[in-house]
Amino acid sequence: MAEPLLDAAVMRDLCDTAGGDFVAELVETFAAEAPGMLAELRAAQAAGAAARFRRAAHSLKTNANTFGALRLAEGARALELGGVPADTAVFNERMAALEADLAATVGRLREAQHG
Repeated sequence: MAEPLLDAAVMRDLCDTAGGDFVAELVETFAAEAPGMLAELRAAQAAGAAARFRRAAHSLKTNANTFGALRLAEGARALELGGVPADTAVFNERMAALEADLAATVGRLREAQHG
C-alpha cells in the first residue's frame, strides 16, 4: 500500500513548535530547493556518481520527513537505499513519481498553512 501524501499531525506539531510564520518560510524554501535536489539526482544518476546520488536522495528524504511528507520521503528513501539505478527507464519512472509527489506535497503544505 502506498504511503499517504502528508501526515497532517507532523505539520501541526511543526507549526506549534516553530510557529506558523517560520514554517511558511520553511515550506517556501523547501519548494524552491527540492527541484534542485531532483536535478541533482538526475545528474548523479547520469554520471554514475553513487555518493552524490545518495546524498541528494538523503537530503530530499530528510526535508520531506520534516514536513510529514510521507510518500515523497519514502520515494527518496528507496532511491537512497537502492543506489544509482542502472535501468534508465526504471529510474525515469521513479523520478516522475517523485516529481508528482513533490508537486502535490508542496500544494498540500501550502494549503495547510491556510487552514
